[in-house]
Amino acid sequence: MLTIFHTADWHIGQNFYGYDRKDEHLFFFDWLKKQTKELCPDVLLIAGDIFDSPNPSAESQKIYYRFLHEITSGNPDLQIIIIAGNHDSAARLEAPNPLLEEMNIRVKGLIKRNQDGEIDYHDLLIPIEKSGKTVAWCVAVPYLRQGDYPPAESHVKGTELMYETMYAELEKVRTPAQAVIVTGHLQTKGALLSDKDRSERTIIGGLECISANIFDNEDIAYVALGHLHRCQKVAGRENIQYAGSPLPMSFAEKNYVQGINLVKFSGAKIETIERINFVPPVGLLSLPSEPKLLDDVLDEIAKLPDGEITANSPYLEIKLLLAAPEPSIRYHIENALKNKSVKLACTVSHRNYQEEFFEKKMEYNELQEINPVEIAKIAYLNQYGNEMPENLQNLLQSVISEI
Repeated sequence: MLTIFHTADWHIGQNFYGYDRKDEHLFFFDWLKKQTKELCPDVLLIAGDIFDSPNPSAESQKIYYRFLHEITSGNPDLQIIIIAGNHDSAARLEAPNPLLEEMNIRVKGLIKRNQDGEIDYHDLLIPIEKSGKTVAWCVAVPYLRQGDYPPAESHVKGTELMYETMYAELEKVRTPAQAVIVTGHLQTKGALLSDKDRSERTIIGGLECISANIFDNEDIAYVALGHLHRCQKVAGRENIQYAGSPLPMSFAEKNYVQGINLVKFSGAKIETIERINFVPPVGLLSLPSEPKLLDDVLDEIAKLPDGEITANSPYLEIKLLLAAPEPSIRYHIENALKNKSVKLACTVSHRNYQEEFFEKKMEYNELQEINPVEIAKIAYLNQYGNEMPENLQNLLQSVISEI
């Protein structure tokens, strides 16, 4: 019996609206060490986005390497496989490999090439051993940037060709009794994302979306994916899964269920996939549930329980409906929040007025929150002096949905 923990998208070092999340990550790592001690997996597989930035702070790196040291010290037989994500610097992540490999940790971020310039596919094949025998193989493909994959007409075609060639390379070393585990840090077609969630950095039009068909090889037992923060299976297939992030990365993710996947194999096949839920120490609160005028928002704030702000006080998002410009909004909200045990993260303003809409300077976050249909309706009104016909609104919405 082979067992693995599948996790991803840690985003160590993330700054959440000005708040340091160090203690939240330390809480998760303590929980993960406890789960590892109790359930004794053979492999910990981390599918990318270890850090939130390609240039993580010294403190973030210290947290990461201390965790690796502590979990391997407490579980000497544990094998750890890590791939780089789009937020990571592949070179930085691989730099300490000579030391990490002594701890039975394999990190794959760079796509290496031989003297002829050909991709070294074998470098991405990692044997998984138990009791001195190779019982499985991990096809450890990190996030693929332009130039990482074989020459092709597009990113999608290049990624497909990369995986196809990896499978062919695997057949040279694998026996039928050995399980095959494939990794990826990418977005698959049809995967679920929350509306307005920019933290996963998808490409407009789905230009980087990859079909789950690239994992159709019958020898593949399990596909461990990272990049999307919602835990989910892909294309209705139990053996292709995103583990999700251990902490919500935005308010759009406040209803996600965090955790890790525990996957058990019997020979070359999966026996069970179990979800182990993790409850983050700091919650996310949006108030009110739908945007309201300032006086109504202040009434909602007054209903919050009184108390001091602690490390575990929830982050608060205020949803405000503006009937007209109100320059003193921040003062009124901060004054109302005095003695309330919440951390004010952001105020999201929704406008129901049109004056100077296109002349107003907006923050990037504000711009991303605007519904494209609403922009089109205002532009139509300004251009023609009439409301946009409903059939045009519906047509535009259908095009947006299709994209």
